Amino acid sequence: MNIKVFRNADEVANEAARLIAGMARDTVAAKGRFVMAVSGGRTPWMMLRAFGQEDVPWESVHVVQVDERVAPSGHQDRNLTHLRESLLEHSPLKGTNIHPMPVESEDLESAAAAYASTLRKIAGTPPVLDLVHLGLGTDGHTASLVPEDPVLQVDNQDVAITGLYQGRQRMTLTYPAINRARHILWVITGAEKIHMLKCLVNGDSSIPAGLIYHDQALILTDLQY
Repeated sequence: MNIKVFRNADEVANEAARLIAGMARDTVAAKGRFVMAVSGGRTPWMMLRAFGQEDVPWESVHVVQVDERVAPSGHQDRNLTHLRESLLEHSPLKGTNIHPMPVESEDLESAAAAYASTLRKIAGTPPVLDLVHLGLGTDGHTASLVPEDPVLQVDNQDVAITGLYQGRQRMTLTYPAINRARHILWVITGAEKIHMLKCLVNGDSSIPAGLIYHDQALILTDLQY
């Protein structure tokens, strides 16, 4: 696991955008398509706005979601709402190249299976994402892999549904889907996360984030841990 420390969240977001853009160009040149999974958060939205200004082959970029809250379309709790605002309004990316998790379905388990099928269509069987972008919670969660939730034990599905967490159920990529990715990019900002960052770096498997593979992982942070 490599770690790069910056002075502030703006620098983290800009470096993340630059790295993703380079990866997108290289991956499209090598295999014709770049599939990235993104998480939510204030710094990631900054990252995506900066990414939108980069020179990349946008027609070959596909964006999937790492996780999503079960909430109505357009709700501010939805990662998709901010993803569209951050990326579609600041880049030439077509809306059809963003693949939203179908959390408005009445049958969430079937919806999770349908999203796994979407991943297979755009990233192979089993799906191998080119990049998974992750954040880190103050409780050690990443994606919507939250402490003590049964979703942590799911090893036979790429997409699953959580129990209630901070008032909402979520749809999330599971460990198998994330750990299969070619690259993991952690974007971690905010002083309140320094303890969990230390746990992550030390491979603490008692926190959900600690079970993400370190191989091919890079942390960008503004924390002098």
